Amino acid sequence: SFEEEIFEYKKKGIEYFAFWDVHDRAFELFEKHNLHPQIWKTLSSPETGTQSEKWKVAAEAMLPLVKRTQELGSKLGLYNHGGWGGRPENLVAVCRFLREEHGANHVGIVYNFHHGHEDIDGFGETLRSMMPYLLCVNLNGMNRDADPKILPIGSGTHEQAMVATLVDEGYKGPIGILGHIATEDVEVTLGNNLAGLARLKKAL
Repeated sequence: SFEEEIFEYKKKGIEYFAFWDVHDRAFELFEKHNLHPQIWKTLSSPETGTQSEKWKVAAEAMLPLVKRTQELGSKLGLYNHGGWGGRPENLVAVCRFLREEHGANHVGIVYNFHHGHEDIDGFGETLRSMMPYLLCVNLNGMNRDADPKILPIGSGTHEQAMVATLVDEGYKGPIGILGHIATEDVEVTLGNNLAGLARLKKAL
């Protein structure tokens, strides 16, 4: 059914912007239909070694996908999804290593608010470190301790300040919203996020 989904996007003029993780059949269809979505992938989390050694190990584990995305004509987004491999300082270090040591300038970072609750207090500094590499930022309502983790934009206590920081720091790249609540129709979820984003924009 995945190819049918691609046809429906084309009919309705919807850009296939990104694909999470790796799937051989999906990559074949991207080539067939001349699509070049960003590919989003979480780093591995090496358990031993110094930080520098871990960065190198994690970077080298990504090299096959670095090559494949380059051949596909897609950007590769290192995706903050928890653990060591999702921490912004490690994403930045691995991204820098891949660019400097392997010429992989198509590699960047995808930052998700819903995996960034640990960064609320120091978000400005975290954002500045990621800015040269950011490919996309996905928004979410943000309360401390991820309570709850997935929350419509504008329903939390911290996302307005975080988005204001994005604006102040000059981020002009893509912004994503989530359809990430399994208990309700995705149209409702996305609608709530769009409405919350509109309120947030007005408040800013």
